[in-house]
Amino acid sequence: MSPLPKPFAVSEGPREGCGVRRGRARSALYQQRPSAAVTATAPRSLPAQQTSHAARRNLAAASVGGRKITHPGKAILAGGIAGGIEICITFPTEYVKTQLQLDGRANPPRYRGIGDCVKLTVQDHGLRGLYRGLSSLLYGSIPKSAVRFGTFEMLSNPMRDATGRLDNTSSLLCGLGAGIAEAVVVVCPMETLKVKMIHDQCSLRPRYRGFFHGVSEIIREQGVRGTYQGLTATVLKQGTNQAIRFYVMNTLRNWYKGDDPRRDMPPIVTATFGATAGAASVFGNTPLDVVKTRMQGLEAHRYKNTVDCAFQILKQEGPQAFYKGTVPRLGRVCLDVAIVFVIYEEVVKLLNNVWKTQ
Repeated sequence: MSPLPKPFAVSEGPREGCGVRRGRARSALYQQRPSAAVTATAPRSLPAQQTSHAARRNLAAASVGGRKITHPGKAILAGGIAGGIEICITFPTEYVKTQLQLDGRANPPRYRGIGDCVKLTVQDHGLRGLYRGLSSLLYGSIPKSAVRFGTFEMLSNPMRDATGRLDNTSSLLCGLGAGIAEAVVVVCPMETLKVKMIHDQCSLRPRYRGFFHGVSEIIREQGVRGTYQGLTATVLKQGTNQAIRFYVMNTLRNWYKGDDPRRDMPPIVTATFGATAGAASVFGNTPLDVVKTRMQGLEAHRYKNTVDCAFQILKQEGPQAFYKGTVPRLGRVCLDVAIVFVIYEEVVKLLNNVWKTQ
């Protein structure tokens, strides 16, 4: 008889060889075709350029990189310090510029040029004569720069991107706003007093013995309105001035820093960019500066308004009169803007170490 078939035995588990083979087969299968869950959740690879942009955005979101947003309080303090130091250095060029602009062609001109103006002033009044009217500008330059930079930072902070970068169009608009604010709050009365005191020195019998005496006399005779002569021209001049300067400065800063907003600008670079911005503003709005100066002089009563002043200058002296004082103004403004931006940036850096803000 044939032996009975062996009973079927249920194995406790797969045989070792079989298990290894099945395991290998499964592993090979998974390597060839990933599961649906893995396929659904796995991110698709991005092109290299998109990955780079995404990385920069994530870095910017994690921390505000580049030039940090400046607190308006720091901007006001740093701007005031910068303005005070700058005007003490550059005032003689402002004095000469103002004298040449007041030296109209309607009467025989007193000065033949910059050198002649300096020579006659020193001859008649000594070296101190080149600083006549400094007090009015010194008292005004500190709040002027404070208002300028404080207003600019206040307007520009909401417009900056995650890296603290400000685009060029926004810098133009913020500069315009800063210029208008400083014109109304500080510049117009300050410039009116300065021009009247410089013009008074040209008189045969000067009336004003000093800054406070001059202010009291002007207000006594003309009221507060007497310190706001040429307001329209001043607003136009200061608005375009700061719009051009901040636009050029911001454009050059963005170009220099490129894709690295954290890159520091050495003072010499800041000074060079500031001088360039100052030169651009001189060529861009000197005609407005000439009209403003005439409207604030002692003979401002000759003009009905800003437009009439510009028309009379054009009619009596020709278009070249709108660029009187350009050379001394160019020297002063380039030095002025370079110094102010350098001092401002350095003071802000110092304040960041002692004044912690968000």
